[in-house]
Amino acid sequence: MKRGQLRVYLGAAPGVGKTYKMLGEGQRRLARGTDVVVGLVETHGREHTAKVLAGLDVVPRRIVDYRGASFTEMDLDAVLARRPDVALIDEMAHTNVPGSRHEKRWQDIDELLNAGIDVISTLNIQHLESINDVVEKITGVPQQETVPDRVVRAADQIELVDMTPEALRRRMAHGNVYTADKIDAALGNYFRVGNLSALRELALLWLADRVDAGLQQYRAEHDIDSTWEARERVVVALTGGPEGETLIRRAARIAARSSGGDLLAVHVARSDGLSGANSATLARQRELVEGLGGTYHQIVGDNVPEALLQFAKAENATQLVLGGSRRSRFGTAFSGSGIGATTIRDSGEIDVHIVTHSEIGRGRLPRAQGSLSKRRKIQGFVLGIVLQPVLALLLGLGDDSLNLTSNALVFLLAVIVVALVGGMWPALVTAVGGSLVLNYFFVHPKGTFTIAEFNNALALLIFVLVAAMVSTVVDRAARRTRQAARATAESETLAALAGSALRGETALPALPALLERVRGAFGMNGACLMELTHGDRTEDWRPLASAGTLTCSRPEEADAEIPARDDLVLVLQGRQLAADERRLVGAFAAHAAALVDKARLSEAAAEAKPLAEADRLRTALLRAVGHDLRTPLASAKASVTSLRSDDVDWTESERAELLETADESLDRLSRLVSNLLDLSRLQAGVLSVFTRPIALDEITPSVLSELGDDGDRVTLDIPPTLPLLDADPALLERVITNLLANAIRYSPPGAAPHLTASALGDTVEIRVIDRGPGIPREDRNRVFAPFQRLGDADNTIGVGLGLALARGLTDAMHGTLQPEETPGGGLTMVVSLPTATLEDLPVPGTRERSQEPE
Repeated sequence: MKRGQLRVYLGAAPGVGKTYKMLGEGQRRLARGTDVVVGLVETHGREHTAKVLAGLDVVPRRIVDYRGASFTEMDLDAVLARRPDVALIDEMAHTNVPGSRHEKRWQDIDELLNAGIDVISTLNIQHLESINDVVEKITGVPQQETVPDRVVRAADQIELVDMTPEALRRRMAHGNVYTADKIDAALGNYFRVGNLSALRELALLWLADRVDAGLQQYRAEHDIDSTWEARERVVVALTGGPEGETLIRRAARIAARSSGGDLLAVHVARSDGLSGANSATLARQRELVEGLGGTYHQIVGDNVPEALLQFAKAENATQLVLGGSRRSRFGTAFSGSGIGATTIRDSGEIDVHIVTHSEIGRGRLPRAQGSLSKRRKIQGFVLGIVLQPVLALLLGLGDDSLNLTSNALVFLLAVIVVALVGGMWPALVTAVGGSLVLNYFFVHPKGTFTIAEFNNALALLIFVLVAAMVSTVVDRAARRTRQAARATAESETLAALAGSALRGETALPALPALLERVRGAFGMNGACLMELTHGDRTEDWRPLASAGTLTCSRPEEADAEIPARDDLVLVLQGRQLAADERRLVGAFAAHAAALVDKARLSEAAAEAKPLAEADRLRTALLRAVGHDLRTPLASAKASVTSLRSDDVDWTESERAELLETADESLDRLSRLVSNLLDLSRLQAGVLSVFTRPIALDEITPSVLSELGDDGDRVTLDIPPTLPLLDADPALLERVITNLLANAIRYSPPGAAPHLTASALGDTVEIRVIDRGPGIPREDRNRVFAPFQRLGDADNTIGVGLGLALARGLTDAMHGTLQPEETPGGGLTMVVSLPTATLEDLPVPGTRERSQEPE
């Protein structure tokens, strides 16, 4: 079945009109004859949104009962059974009520897409996983509901619903977003101009990145090599020298001049021209690049300007930053035109910046070239052709004082010069030609190729042999130099690969970066790690991670496939690999397979950890609860047995005392069983948490009632202006009850425990203060372990679950529980919980606190 298409309306903030646009698109498609249904839409009581919803077929919601309350959710099965052409589903990031088939609404959408149904949905930028922390820094509001970026990036269409901050604030002031009683609070908090401007910029930049990825794919599919200056991309070339940090910062400033500009650093691994790269320096420069928001790449190339320009054009770079040469003037004259001059000449549409720095002119003479280019060989042939008649003319103009040996040495010198310039074959041709010139002009009888004396013939033969051997040695030296250069480049690449392993890049998220390194190092269009999957009757390949642009779906369709193991293959597309390159790529493939294995072993270990923890807790439970279960059972049993006995005539006061003892024992047993059940749910990860805005003074009466007579000892100090908390009321009541019970247990007579609260930024701190013996600093974390009691002397005061359960419940509500020393002696337990935000407040038409209005 063909997968459905996903269209997402992306907004910078609630109220910009995403739902309105989605419903408008639904009306347009309905008018064209498309079968459109509304899977779920939140109008939030907005008149204009309700009007555009009219006329569309709405699938009834299903009712979900949870913790004594009823909620409505999208009926996924009803939509699947209806099988429309298009389904309109609002609020993609929404979290479903526990007990639903999927945890998140985007997972419901994915199931509809797999069923071949097109989906149109809405999303706010703050719900994207990659920028969740950035949004929290801007607004001060943590976002609990997020959508993975890969899900949104996979959408077939993403349309930005844009609105200026001033226009959105006017819309809100007119009552088109929130009700009148919430407008002032919204405008003064989340909807400040600065917040909205920053969120708008995030939305524009994120969408620009997505558009740019589509542009790169289009250019690759149509073989477009010319630079399209859709956005600034600045490439800075690094040699591993001390000037690298200056170049990086200069390139970063150039990229920053254009909003959304990209910074890319590239190092060409080679050994000619400059001294070898310092790996430690390159590592520091890579950290600097990544710290400035750029990316680091390493490629292999014998011709540095050509490799730089190929990389820049492949990345659609608009500007290239190079450092001034570190060679001295003499070195520059010796080596001819430098890398900068060649790069500028061949750069085409790419702007090249040559940046001055303090290291200019301080380098050493260049070492010999690692290989002889075609141009050098042509120069050698030309030099050999020119030198022979010139030497013959010069030697012929002189007198006959020079004998054949001297003349032969002069021509041998010419052969060596030609070998140094052009290599073996030009030198061999020059040697043969030189022997013929010597024979014709300087061996008797002159003017003929006849040799009269044996010595002259022997001298010419030795001349040719010596010239051939010298040219061979020179050519072999050039070939060894080339191999050394290649080996140096490969070692630098492998060193970078080993460095990634040492830095701990051992999880599946590191795979794309590894594949991008392979793609850039070998000049490929795309790289992908594919895994062989086994179905019921078929085998197929699925991609685990990829980089660049690929058009193949199976290994045999790629230009190169490197097996990592039987079921893993690294495939490359762009060109065929040489034998030595395949060996190097094999190292990357093995590392990629190791990443996959380690990630899956980590997942298996993570899955086994709860089981091991459960076994440990079960063992500790059997050791610890024996007395705690027997004591209240024995007390209750003894009291009930005494009451039923006919041998003793109990007075009314004695009967009441026995009943009170039985009641207290059963209450203690009930609390113990409840704590054990809640702790087991926490350890198993199945404890349901449903947070909502709540005032602390709403739950304090029930807390004090739960404590019984001991509750009368607690003093309260809760400010009337304390903000609402974002917490689960039932769980928060258990936390405070356990903390107060622990404080009462250790408080000395006459020193009442104290419950107070205060606001600190976007959190509320609840403090339970006692004047008891306190806890030594080194034992403060140990007391939160299950079955631990202060001193562990006996278990007459409980099995030691109260504090462990309190911390677990607090963590489940995204809060913290930390012990502090009470000034003057004692222990203070501090519970920190997030305050309820504007988005948490109930809005007419919503059914869950974290829904984003639209």
